[in-house]
Amino acid sequence: MLELVQLYQKYDLNPRSEIAEYLENIDFHFVSDDLPKVLSSMKIGADRILQLVKSFRNFSRLDEGKMKPVNIHEGLDSTLLILQIRLKAQPDSPLIQVVKNYGNLPLVECYAGELNQVFMNILANAIDVIESYNLERGYQEAITNPCAIAITTEYSTPNRITVRIADGPGMAENVKQRLFDPFFTTKPVGKGTGLGLSISDQIVVEKHKGFLRCESAPGKGTEFSIEIPLRQEVRQIASLVSLQRSEVA
Repeated sequence: MLELVQLYQKYDLNPRSEIAEYLENIDFHFVSDDLPKVLSSMKIGADRILQLVKSFRNFSRLDEGKMKPVNIHEGLDSTLLILQIRLKAQPDSPLIQVVKNYGNLPLVECYAGELNQVFMNILANAIDVIESYNLERGYQEAITNPCAIAITTEYSTPNRITVRIADGPGMAENVKQRLFDPFFTTKPVGKGTGLGLSISDQIVVEKHKGFLRCESAPGKGTEFSIEIPLRQEVRQIASLVSLQRSEVA
């Protein structure tokens, strides 16, 4: 439509006074320059909303109540996208960088929505710890020596994958010993329920038959390790062994 108007302007050098007055009243030159920019911004915003909706769906997996093979990295990325607003620089806290060291993982048969909740709990806690640490040491020190969250994934053994999430300045031994206790929290009243890590432990250990460990020391950082067995591969190995036995018999 803008091109059509520009064609009229090109070939009708002396438009009627009513048209010229209307063009001036609506500031046509500004509108014709600004409208494409507005439409471009709308498209970027719509694409952003689409990414968030996909991330929420991927995170929750509401339509997948059973164990299914999933891409663990997609779950981690969806969780990070949901938490992105908390990772950005704030007036009293600098940007929290996330370093991804993703390995070559097979699809993992799991309860995807619940495992994503484990990632959410641990990453949200990591952000809380870094924010508190930055407030304690001051903005300038936080910028000079920034804290980052490192996420590492690896195919650790023939039938197990490991996700490691490392962060912050580390914790005292007495805090570490109680991390997975229900209702235990070091946050101020109203800031936390103390159930996040307890529920995460149940999801990993009881529902996935895996392990959730924490290694931490003051000044050396904290690292959570989530180990999940590859059930599909275990079944394939068991099936192969059974077949070999039957052939021998």
